[in-house]
Amino acid sequence: MVSDGNPYCEIILPLPLSGTFTYFISPADRNHIFPGSRVVVSFGKKKIYTGIVLQIHNHTPEEYRPKEVLEILDEQPIVNDQQLKFFQWMSRYYMCSLGEVINAALPAALKLSSESFVGINPEIDVNSEDLEDREWQLLKALKTNDLTMKDVSEVLGLKQPQKVLKKLSEGGLIDLFEKVKDKYQPKKVKRLRISEVYLDDGMLEGLINELESKPKQQDVLLAYLREIPVLDSPESNVRGITKSSLITQNISASSVKTLIKNNVLIEWEEIVSRLPSDTSKIQGKVSLSQVQESTKRAIIQSFETHNAVLLHGVTGSGKTEIFIELIKEQLETDKQVLYLLPEIALTTQIIARLHKIFGDSFGVYHSRYSDNERVEVWKKVLNNEFRFVVGVRSAVFLPFSNLGLIIVDEEHEPSYKQFEPAPRYHARDAAIYLSTVHHANTLLGTATPALETYQNALDDKYGLVELTSRYGEAYHPKMEFANVNRERKQRKLKGNFTSTLLEAIQESLDKKEQVILFQNRRGYASYITCDNCSTIPKCPNCSVSLTYHQYNNKLVCHYCGYNQSMYSDCLSCGSKELRNVGFGTEELEEEIKLMFPQAIVQRMDLDTTRSKYGYQRIIEEFEDGDIDILVGTQMVSKGLDFDRVNLVGIFDTDRMIHFPDFRSHERAYNLITQVSGRAGRKSKDGKVIVQTNDPDQELLQRVRNGDYLSFFQWEINERERFYYPPFTRIIQTTFKHREKVVSFQAASYFAKEVRNHLGNQRMIGPVEPIIGKIRNMYLHEVTLKIEKQGINLPAVKEYLRSVEMMMKQMPAFKSVGVVFDVDPV
Repeated sequence: MVSDGNPYCEIILPLPLSGTFTYFISPADRNHIFPGSRVVVSFGKKKIYTGIVLQIHNHTPEEYRPKEVLEILDEQPIVNDQQLKFFQWMSRYYMCSLGEVINAALPAALKLSSESFVGINPEIDVNSEDLEDREWQLLKALKTNDLTMKDVSEVLGLKQPQKVLKKLSEGGLIDLFEKVKDKYQPKKVKRLRISEVYLDDGMLEGLINELESKPKQQDVLLAYLREIPVLDSPESNVRGITKSSLITQNISASSVKTLIKNNVLIEWEEIVSRLPSDTSKIQGKVSLSQVQESTKRAIIQSFETHNAVLLHGVTGSGKTEIFIELIKEQLETDKQVLYLLPEIALTTQIIARLHKIFGDSFGVYHSRYSDNERVEVWKKVLNNEFRFVVGVRSAVFLPFSNLGLIIVDEEHEPSYKQFEPAPRYHARDAAIYLSTVHHANTLLGTATPALETYQNALDDKYGLVELTSRYGEAYHPKMEFANVNRERKQRKLKGNFTSTLLEAIQESLDKKEQVILFQNRRGYASYITCDNCSTIPKCPNCSVSLTYHQYNNKLVCHYCGYNQSMYSDCLSCGSKELRNVGFGTEELEEEIKLMFPQAIVQRMDLDTTRSKYGYQRIIEEFEDGDIDILVGTQMVSKGLDFDRVNLVGIFDTDRMIHFPDFRSHERAYNLITQVSGRAGRKSKDGKVIVQTNDPDQELLQRVRNGDYLSFFQWEINERERFYYPPFTRIIQTTFKHREKVVSFQAASYFAKEVRNHLGNQRMIGPVEPIIGKIRNMYLHEVTLKIEKQGINLPAVKEYLRSVEMMMKQMPAFKSVGVVFDVDPV
């Protein structure tokens, strides 16, 4: 590039393309454009995109003549400097484009969409053209306004108006073009007040008398005066009343409209927040025990020497109360706080507790909020109206400007890792980097730390604070193992339940206490098989069997969403001998209802919580005692706190332990420990019954002893022996193609090149993953293990990118999809 004195800007476009794009800034716009502003630019021949300005400079590109910025959308930037630094780090570390980061970071409603419009050619005389009726009808409509494709369909009464458009376009009568459309619309409510003319006592009385002959209009006026006493409190008339609340009082809408028309009532619109409000039960403080207070002091002291601190506290130890006190101290110093949670289910309960302390002074950010609601949270953080936000992993992208503390609750959770699409970031690790950008601190809280996190604490990269006792008078629950294999031989099994678990459930119900049953698989059956020909229905798009869901009688693929109706006869041989194999939460729910018909049973999994408030409804009903038995997937394991639960039953333990993955023991230990921690959280004795075929296996004994340190030492030795994290970093590269042989050949070429450069001992693959086909794409994986010391990780990533580019230049591999996953979980 050379400098010519003219201003240019580097734009990040929300596309999976590397780098930024240079655009020219017109003289009229030069004082109105800033880094972090949204701008509208054309890209390619016809497309229009909303981009983010990364930087402004005066270096002219030598290879091409830059296009001009079409429009600046923001008077003030919506992305700040700290965010831009954070986004660039995420792009480099997780091997994705800046455009992919922006696409994930911005709420959809802040990304203007490019929409196709139709407009009339202003130079033609419609009356001189020989037109068919539909063509004339469309051109007549276009004289008034440009139309979207949807508008054109409605005007013509055609679902597919392309033929009409093609003919008019070829005749030069219309133009097709792209126009940006702002998705975000602030929520507005209509309000009413009495015209100031009638605020005088005599004028108001005269108006009421005048309306004696129009009783419906008089009813409107009297209803307003009942709500707003304008004579006693004239200032209350300024705010008036919402139009909707007035009309709901059995008032005639047409009479309201008439009074507005006659200037008796003044109508105006007010922009209001979409965010829920709850200030009914503000308590303002929590009381810490002596142990909690000393733990809080230890955390603050550790922050003096460490950017990040691990709070390793057993389940039920009262970590949330400590978090609340630390949040309050940050807010008192005008700092901002981000409180990350792994699941929306957990945010529901935590939010209710936080409302009692902080009222409406904090924001909530997760995917169940609408696009417009997320934009409102974004803007309130940007304007420092929300200095405290609770959210799931995407909340790390919010426009904080003065962060003092980030809390990552249940830091071990795999839910913090983004899988699809890019960026495939881990919110815990991203939060630690984000805190360094703001010179803030990160607190990692959990009862079962990730092995990498605990190793970092032992290596003094993180501070370490331990909280080893439960809060108050609560004791650790007693754990028992129910031998499924033995009970099957003794014919004591009832469905999927051992007699040990059934007796414990009956005992809890007799005591009016609650039960949680945990099975980490949703649906009714794992799959269906034919006993005559052994056929198992498979997904046509993925190499997996279909899961049977009884509630809608469908066979469903949990990878691509394909579904088909359940059939009564085998599609291969026509036999009716179809059998369920395996079981999920839906089958457990059905069985428990049959065994305990007097109990109120509810299921909590993805199928029952799809609605916006699905989690909240189930959790509130369980908290209020309206549910006796809650059957759920791992949603029920994540930090939920219920007073009346004294029994937890855990199913299918062996499948979790023996899953073919180097993290399977760690995940099984964490899940069993976490879900066990839901029992006996107050002063009641809790019991946990784990159903297993092998009660003597070593992992289960370590879980029962509750000795995390011995489990850590046992597992860390295995990791070191086989060269896995935390002793290495892993970059997994996945190759996708519609032809299996092409996918394998591309992976083999890539692996050979990398082996020649980095050595054979660092490479695994190419291998076909357990699920070798998803959405009609065949997959192969190459795994690279990189030692943490003595190697330049950014240089390795650049090299992998260069091998990808070299491979993509070969005609045979041009259409192969390549996905890099840094630090997969």
